[in-house]
Amino acid sequence: MVALTIPSIGRRAENTSPPSAVAEVMAGCSRRLIDQSLTARYSDWIAEALDEIQGCFLITDPGVAGHPIVFASHGFLAMSGYSREEVLGRNGRMFQGPATNRRSVLEIREAIREERTLQISLLNYRKDGTPHWILFHLFPVFGVDDGRVAHFVAVQVPIPRRSRSLSEARCGGARGRLFGACRNEVRSDCDLGCNLAADLFVDVDNRGLEAEESREASEQEKERASDAANSILSALTQYSKLTGRVVSSQRSRLAGISPLSSSLILSLGRIKQSFVLTDPQLPDMPIVYASDEFLSLTGYSRHEILGHNYEFLNGPDTEVEVLHQIRQSIQVECACTVRLLNYRKDGSLFWNLLHVSPVRNASGKVAFYVNVQIDENAKSDGLGLSPHMRQLGVVGAVKVAVRSLSLCAGPSRPSS
Repeated sequence: MVALTIPSIGRRAENTSPPSAVAEVMAGCSRRLIDQSLTARYSDWIAEALDEIQGCFLITDPGVAGHPIVFASHGFLAMSGYSREEVLGRNGRMFQGPATNRRSVLEIREAIREERTLQISLLNYRKDGTPHWILFHLFPVFGVDDGRVAHFVAVQVPIPRRSRSLSEARCGGARGRLFGACRNEVRSDCDLGCNLAADLFVDVDNRGLEAEESREASEQEKERASDAANSILSALTQYSKLTGRVVSSQRSRLAGISPLSSSLILSLGRIKQSFVLTDPQLPDMPIVYASDEFLSLTGYSRHEILGHNYEFLNGPDTEVEVLHQIRQSIQVECACTVRLLNYRKDGSLFWNLLHVSPVRNASGKVAFYVNVQIDENAKSDGLGLSPHMRQLGVVGAVKVAVRSLSLCAGPSRPSS
């Protein structure tokens, strides 16, 4: 994994090159996905409702490439020194710095992969570069309709510097007196920030910082974090009922449906091409994953297509013979490449250079089919690769993600 280089603690590197038209379009698509992340599931009033909740917290979407922040509370913005525009769409690694403990970040990463709640003390950095300690309380929010993780919520509660006497008592007797309250006297007395970058952690070198001991949260601070989490979950649940896409703190299981794990979704989100995964083990072989680029190409939102058969892109002028060719290749578990007339959500036509390939897990069984789309009229990728070579690259990346996950973490779908 490539480590992120931080040019200035707590500050973002500025891009001095002028934005291209392509970059502007990509930014617009990304912003649309971030906006839809909340409004499509919780209604247009959810941001206003969340703004009324006291506390410091972030909401992220593991279903969007890069696991970006899609909401930041007023309390968090005041604590971190960032504006909402600087935070939305970014990954939580922006709050890490040289003294952010790698082991703590790995614990958060595992909690995200396992889709479970976690409380942990964490050192992070404000925009002005000052470090601060927080109690980091992370929990997933599941969609009742499909059992997927809709969002992760990260509540942050400041852990202030303790008084010398209290710190000595916690360090214990002679050891506390020897180290002078666990060296809290050398730390700044400040509020705390946040880190939600567990999926792409910064591999920092903590040598030379080993004398720094983490601040432990008090029971009162843990209770504050839990109370804030309950308030946020209550608001999300209430407003999700308005759209009929209800969420819960517990995963519900629908008959025959096992959602993809967040870890696999995060891996797939790093593949920057238009593609979908379909599950041949489920009735009608529904779409179980769709890339951001596929949504941009077709005009559909993610919740409109997940669980549906891929053939919704077909229309009156789609050639039946080509569809028959695709179905035959799936029956014999072989790959095929075709040229197909498809329809976007707005009714416009495009010639789809479609490649369909089986994806096998570590045991050799076909776990998914990957459908890679290229608009025939789209510009090249700038690398001189043919459309078919680009498609094979996507297939290879998907196979690596599926097989690596099944080898390292068991089944690619949660078992509970």
